[in-house]
Amino acid sequence: MSFNLSALFERVAGTVPERVAVHTPSRRLTYAELDERANRLAHHLRDAGVGPGDHMGLQLLNGTEYLEGMLAAFKLRAVPVNVNYRYVAAELTHLYDDADLVALVVHRQFGDLVDEVRPAVTSLRHVVVVEDGSGAGGPAGAVDYEAALAAAPATADWEGRSGDDLYIAYTGGTTGLPKGVVWRHEDIFFAALGGGDPALDKGAITNPDQLPERVLELPMVQLYAPPLMHVSAHWGVFNGFYGGSTVVLGSPGVFDPAEIWGLVAEQRASLVVVVGDAMAVPLLDHLDEHPETDTSSLFVFSSGGAILSPSTKARIAEQLPNVIILDVLGASETGTAATRVGADTKNFSIDERTTVLDDDLRPVPPGSGVVGRLARQGHVPLRYHKDEAKSAATFVEREGHRWVLPGDMATVAEDGTIELLGRGSGCINTGGEKVFPEEVEAVLKGHPGVADVLVVGVPDERWGSVVTAVVAIRSDAELDLPALQNHARSALAGYKLPRRLCLVDEVQRGPNGKPDYRWAQAIATGS
Repeated sequence: MSFNLSALFERVAGTVPERVAVHTPSRRLTYAELDERANRLAHHLRDAGVGPGDHMGLQLLNGTEYLEGMLAAFKLRAVPVNVNYRYVAAELTHLYDDADLVALVVHRQFGDLVDEVRPAVTSLRHVVVVEDGSGAGGPAGAVDYEAALAAAPATADWEGRSGDDLYIAYTGGTTGLPKGVVWRHEDIFFAALGGGDPALDKGAITNPDQLPERVLELPMVQLYAPPLMHVSAHWGVFNGFYGGSTVVLGSPGVFDPAEIWGLVAEQRASLVVVVGDAMAVPLLDHLDEHPETDTSSLFVFSSGGAILSPSTKARIAEQLPNVIILDVLGASETGTAATRVGADTKNFSIDERTTVLDDDLRPVPPGSGVVGRLARQGHVPLRYHKDEAKSAATFVEREGHRWVLPGDMATVAEDGTIELLGRGSGCINTGGEKVFPEEVEAVLKGHPGVADVLVVGVPDERWGSVVTAVVAIRSDAELDLPALQNHARSALAGYKLPRRLCLVDEVQRGPNGKPDYRWAQAIATGS
């Protein structure tokens, strides 16, 4: 019995071979075609010396090649590594070296960066380049992707695969250097990839032989706006695959609200996935400007990787009154930890494997007001790659159970739901009081003049740190600090109100919509 991710995909492909698996602007593949292309890539990589346990980077924009690369690695019992395509040379050098990459699949436009980094990374010995029409040079000595597939057999002769094979999710978080979270296939399947319960009505499967009967008779059409190198995006895609859904992706490297809504209408998408307000707000703005947009097929509007603010959820409910609004709380270290459904829901619902632990690793009593750390047990990662100290601090044992503590601070309401406060690493200590930036940001985003905002602490002789808002305002708005404070005063305690305001043309975020707090800190301090 094996919960190997590629073997599970093959079971679905054998069940609905002619069903469309993935639709992109340049290619449309059935399950059988996607599986065949992954087999060909796996044969090419094996002939190039990539084998069990080897790490292979995917430095790719969205497209079928990304998914083919993941599946090919899993077939080989190799480990795909998600590479942030926005990284500069110094960041890539760290990631390539830290991840011990032996092979790389990369879009041509990133070739010059690969050539710059490669001399410093002795492990990297094979590069496959995907044409992207950019006309860019390099990477030197790379093999053409389509030529490699054409020359390789499509046979499926993969041996030794198991649920113990490894999957790594590289995460940069909001601060610090990227780090790799190491999972077993079986654990990530149940923690983040749906566990074989696509309709959320039967519970997780207990045997891989059950997966074919879980394939939906009528496939959901799921549209993913974020880049696949962001784990919540490829987690969602594989969750869809294991239920026989059709996955829709937009143009590579582009987030275009007009294109997204066009694809919803054209492909009759029932689910749209975004990363927080950074993607949701432009989509809603487009609907404001184009009320004729056909959204009649849409059933679920979901966010993963960043939660939706109350003001944004209210707009979704107003503009898309027939959709279910879903916030998914999770991290590279936890998988899906909790969910929040509806526009008016403040807290997250959890299952028996998720809780909040205090400093002594004891469960926080409901209604106590005690702030602790979100914790999850059961199917959790093995470790951080090559970081024993970080692993020891994050993966802990209590009373015979192994828990992961991803760094999210929370408290437990009387009804057992959890109120998420924010990341402990970003907590602002001002006058002895703790302020979580995410809580303040959610309130400030409700001001009609605020287009986007990040909140950081700036050193202060009197208070230790002062709450500082880095704000991009809407083009037709004016905003000053008193107006922002007055807006937030009814929702936030006085010590949480921003004491300083920095106006910027645009709030800088990663390609996955996640906040860049290092940039905001530099803006706020003038450094």
